[in-house]
This record gives sequence, C-alpha cells and structure tokens, in this order.
Amino acid sequence: MEGMLYLCATPIGNLGDVSARCLEILENADMVAAEDTRRTVQLLNHFGISKPLTSYHEHNKIEKGAYLLSLLQEGKQVVLVSDAGTPAISDPGEDLVRLCIDAGITVTSIPGPVAAINALILSGLPTRRFSFEGFLSVNKRHRHEHLNSLKTDSHTLIFYEAPHKLRTTLEDMEKIFGGARRIALARELTKIHEEILRMTISEAVKYYEEQNPRGEYVLVIEGANGQEAATIEEQWWSALTVSEHVEHYIEKGMSSKEAVKEAAKDRDMPKREVYQIYHTEEA
Repeated sequence: MEGMLYLCATPIGNLGDVSARCLEILENADMVAAEDTRRTVQLLNHFGISKPLTSYHEHNKIEKGAYLLSLLQEGKQVVLVSDAGTPAISDPGEDLVRLCIDAGITVTSIPGPVAAINALILSGLPTRRFSFEGFLSVNKRHRHEHLNSLKTDSHTLIFYEAPHKLRTTLEDMEKIFGGARRIALARELTKIHEEILRMTISEAVKYYEEQNPRGEYVLVIEGANGQEAATIEEQWWSALTVSEHVEHYIEKGMSSKEAVKEAAKDRDMPKREVYQIYHTEEA
C-alpha cells in the first residue's frame, strides 16, 4: 500500500465541528503527528480513538520530518493535525507538505475549521479580497516593517495574535494604519463565549486599556482606501525610529553611509543629524 499524508482539520473550539471523514481517517491512521500531543490525545480520547502519537512542531520539524517521511515511504498512513483548525497554516506543517511533494508522496486535505476564515466572514468587512498575514514578529523593528508594508494594501487584512501581545499590536496598528480604520477582534470562536468586537482601531486601543485580553485573537482589519493609500505611501517610514529607518536600508544592501543619506532624504533632515542619532542609539 502506498503511503499518504493526510492534513486533518480539527475543531477550533466546539468538538461538534469535527467531520465524520476526519474521524474515519484518524481511525485508520498508522501514525498521528501533532503540534501538541497532549491536546491531540484529549481529542482522540473524546471520540474513543487510540493511535500512536508523535510530536511535530517548529523546534523538531527537521528530524521529525525525516522520520515521518520514512514512515510514509514504508507505506504508512500518516495524519498531521495542529493544535486546532487546519494544519500547514502558520505552522510547520507547510514544511512537511513540501518535503512529501519533493519525495513523491501523495498529500491530501480533510477540510474543516479555519479560524481566519471564520473571523473574516463574521467581521462585517469586505470578504471578496483579503490577505492572511498570520502572526506578527515579536521583534519591534520587524513588526513595524511588516505593518508598514501593508499600509497601502486595499485587501482586508487578517492577523493572529496572542492575548499578552494584543495591546502592543493594536498600538502599533494605530500608529501605522491610523485609528479610523475598522477592525473586528474575534475570540473564543465556535465556543459558548464566542465574541466578535467591531470598532475602529483607536476604539480597540482604548477598550483594552480597561479590559484584559483573554484567549487567542483573530484580528480582521479594513484595507486602505485609495486616498488613504496615496497619502501614506509618501511616508511609509513614519512609525520607524531614525535607527530603524537606517537599518531598513542597510538590510536592503546599502552601506551605513548610503543608508544614512537615504533616511535623511526621506525625513528631510541633515545627514549629520541622522548620523549622530543612529550611532548614539546603536551605542
């Protein structure tokens, strides 16, 4: 029998959302690879399924990817699941899929819940064109560069965010996107206490100054309109510090001297002043 990798979507909250086909595939699997085996064993136990489990996550994906590939080449049926929802979206499952495709292993998907899509269709924002951006970097400069790259994007934007980072993320979005843009904050999707907050970014910042963020969030944000895009395109660097601005150009291959000159030109500042600020902050 030929080995096959099954990408099985599991419930994002309500266990009643699991599909009959997903349960059938899990029942017939030779191995289940899970992002967190502790969570997956709870799911399997709930449905009376007992299968060999192995972990597959960001920190072991190289060695475990090779192990899972060897099982598939032996003709085993391997199921990949994430903590919740559809695997291979914002998780290392994409690496395993690519590994299998390169090795000629058949890969198929058992569709089911996706938190990003659930949040999008509940947001009340345009759904015809959207961009899934996943998790923002914890590195301030990289996070700012990511958000700045989207300032003129007219697509509805979708992000995942953890509760302990939500306030900082909203503050950055207010600085970079402006406070007037509409945002939907979705949490506890499909659960009893499902909550979708629809407001502007500025209202969201104020709301969470008084409320503690709880649970994992999906943020759905209105895209830039034409006039807004034309205005903010001129100052894409506005949320960056002088040093971050210079570093942006250095990462693009410029020398520090060239980067200082370019940043000074953008900001209409004397080169000497940019140079002094950059080297003082770097020290």
